[in-house]
Amino acid sequence: MTFATLGLIEPLLRALQTLGYQTPTPVQAQAIPAVLAGRDLMAAAQTGTGKTAGFALPLLQLLTMEGPKVAANSARALILCPTRELAEQVHASVAEYAQHLPLTTYAVYGGVSINPQMMKLRKGVDILVATPGRLIDLFRQNALKLNQLQTLVLDEADRMLDLGFSEELANIYRMLPKKRQTLLFSATFSDEIRQLAGQMLNDPLSIEVSPRNVAASTVKQWVVPVDKKRKPELFVHLMRKGRWKQVLVFAKTRNGVDALVDKLQGLGINADGIHGDKPQATRQRALDRFKSSDVQILVATDVAARGLDIEDLPLVVNFDLPIVAEDYIHRIGRTGRAGNTGEAISLVCADEVNMLSAIEMLTRQTLTRQMEPDFEPEHRVPDTDASGQVVKKPKKPKKPKASGGGGGKRNLGKWVDSGDVAPAEPSIKPVRKVPVFNTGPRKKK
Repeated sequence: MTFATLGLIEPLLRALQTLGYQTPTPVQAQAIPAVLAGRDLMAAAQTGTGKTAGFALPLLQLLTMEGPKVAANSARALILCPTRELAEQVHASVAEYAQHLPLTTYAVYGGVSINPQMMKLRKGVDILVATPGRLIDLFRQNALKLNQLQTLVLDEADRMLDLGFSEELANIYRMLPKKRQTLLFSATFSDEIRQLAGQMLNDPLSIEVSPRNVAASTVKQWVVPVDKKRKPELFVHLMRKGRWKQVLVFAKTRNGVDALVDKLQGLGINADGIHGDKPQATRQRALDRFKSSDVQILVATDVAARGLDIEDLPLVVNFDLPIVAEDYIHRIGRTGRAGNTGEAISLVCADEVNMLSAIEMLTRQTLTRQMEPDFEPEHRVPDTDASGQVVKKPKKPKKPKASGGGGGKRNLGKWVDSGDVAPAEPSIKPVRKVPVFNTGPRKKK
């Protein structure tokens, strides 16, 4: 199969040839004809499988072949993304695909001045890539009208719910014309997302090109148990032992990112960090330096790292496990892309055992544990498996109390074996609200 057999027009085929695209990926082979046929679509594919081209290519063709010229302060197609980084990445890909077409594209997001964006939208754009918050700001300031909108794309909608965009999605839904094509793409689909799709999509075609919520087989994964306080020390040890050249590290919090970066820089290691509190220009500069290998270690939170596309990244390290298990798949999907192999190492302490169990149940595999000499944890990480169960170590029977002379009882306290550790408190997964829309009857296309 070739892109030509999918019915794409010559300017798109020429752009794909320039970019070195030869054969459609499975998600592209299934999605492109469906989108060209005008179907609503719900597609699940692992990250790195080419889903952006799966919706962008047919969308560009539809806009080229159909519809009036875009009006002032309007957009003919809208692509919603959860983060600024992903919005920039998607827009860059769309612009490359559209290089031989008479279409305009633009990306808007928060963290930068809104005025240049308002000026850019005055003439209208054919395809607008946006984050939810900035889109609503532009709409409320009358800088953007959506009455001409033909197609809505929700890219990684599961992440939008994770980040608390449920209310924004509900507001955006009310802003949209009822008659439109809606495409929902994501690396993973939770039950909440399927419920969301039922509300926003009209008789969608469902595509799943890989087992649901399964990590890429090109990524070798394993776990190193360690006490929480020794994680920085272990990371440095593993880095020097493995002679790591380029590593993307995930930390759970912004403070955690800053603390690890400070620790590494204090040891003379070339490291930088990105998270939501840093200005967009600072984050982009750190990412560019990491891609060019000027920075050896890039530490990031999930919010900042969503959508990062780094060619031939060899290694991902989970310094902290993610609170939401689905984020583990997105994290390790930064390596092992486009058929390349990669490695993902997770440093896990005792109070992360429930997160580890949730990840193993989601991915349907028990992650191999490799104990690092001299870093064996004092607080044992209980055994887990893909069933989602935490295997507790049986306690040794209590020794009988000794009775002292004089007829009185001596309180010797509780006998506790040094290997017995109380199970970690359950990890509470944030409740993700699903927008409730006052839909009314949908018009048939």
